[in-house]
Amino acid sequence: MQDNEILARISAMVSEERELRDRLGTGQVTSEEENVRVRELEASLDQCWDLLRQRRARRDVGENPDDASARPVTEVEGYQQ
Repeated sequence: MQDNEILARISAMVSEERELRDRLGTGQVTSEEENVRVRELEASLDQCWDLLRQRRARRDVGENPDDASARPVTEVEGYQQ
């Protein structure tokens, strides 16, 4: 996956998250439904950001960014900021 594809996925997930919050505010979804989906989106976003950082780091040191791969959610969710 190329950087622009990762960024497009990130943008789509952020838009979905905003839409979910709006739908919660208008009563179209329950808070439980919203919370479940937002947790899923956050995990996927963490994976995408991690992959993008890996690709950029590889590029910065002269390596092939296409050798980067998505890490498991359990791994990227455990990172400390």
